Amino acid sequence: MILFIADLHLSPRSPGATALFLAFLAGRARKAEALYILGDLFEAWIGDDDDDPYHARIVAALRAAADSGLKIGLLHGNRDFLLGPGFAAAAGVALMADPTVLTADGWQFVLSHGDALCLDDAAYMAFRAQSRNPAWQAALLAKPLAERRAIAAHLRAVSEASQLDNGYTDLQAAATDDFLRAHGYAAFIHGHTHQPAKHDYIVDGIHVERWVLADWREDRGECLVWDGTALQREAILPTAALQVG
Repeated sequence: MILFIADLHLSPRSPGATALFLAFLAGRARKAEALYILGDLFEAWIGDDDDDPYHARIVAALRAAADSGLKIGLLHGNRDFLLGPGFAAAAGVALMADPTVLTADGWQFVLSHGDALCLDDAAYMAFRAQSRNPAWQAALLAKPLAERRAIAAHLRAVSEASQLDNGYTDLQAAATDDFLRAHGYAAFIHGHTHQPAKHDYIVDGIHVERWVLADWREDRGECLVWDGTALQREAILPTAALQVG
């Protein structure tokens, strides 16, 4: 069994989502063979040298789950693009390329955060190109922690204001078709848009599924479950998991 999650946006401002995730790691997730986190685990990550106790608690919980035998893979999101090898080593997770093709039980999936295909949002695409630039990242990581925290807070405020005005931009249709072709028409699983859905495509006469993962809230999370034969959504609730189809 494989689990997929994305867009938890964990921070001290989200104690409910944090509690859900910690319980999920200690319980439901350990029944699986692997867990793939497809970006934006954190609301912000300012560098692996961050000494925030909140983040240390999440890292410790990931490490405990990994030490229990759970394989954990993680993609960078648009909020936690500075996650690096120090974090990965401490948490016991593998940082994955975006996109990553996963083969399981004879099926193929292509995993991505999804933001690289939001081509109609020109302002975001410009920021994405800048924030993935190694030189830009190195310059940011060279700044003192306090300054990085201030920059992260500013970027968060700008992003939240943009979402209030415009919502989340969806993936560009033509680019998505090209992406599906380039990855062998594998089932596509991603997050980023906060628009959970299952989209069915016919590309070059071939049926392809695109599964959009749900973002986590204070009172509810969600994972996508691969049981070896099919994908199914499963709610993560404060008291118990509930199948939702």
